[in-house]
Amino acid sequence: MLIVLLFVIWMLFLDTNSWLIHKELDQEIKELEDNKEYFIKEIVKDQKDINVLKDSSELEKFAREEYFMKKDDEEIYIIEYEDSLPKTKKDD
Repeated sequence: MLIVLLFVIWMLFLDTNSWLIHKELDQEIKELEDNKEYFIKEIVKDQKDINVLKDSSELEKFAREEYFMKKDDEEIYIIEYEDSLPKTKKDD
């Protein structure tokens, strides 16, 4: 009985293929699968964005909105609303 008990303890906790190591590896596999799902969704989203940006008017719209680019003969005015401005502390 003692030998069986020692064998079980050895296999569960001390062996290189122990239950604890398998548990850690299973957790790591789950995290990697979750990452894989996230990145697959991101790839699909980026592919849709790339397809949209192949149109020159959409590319121009993207450049104007995201990077505030403009044509040489244009002026750009950025309108900030009061609720979008950072709050500042007033010194008394």
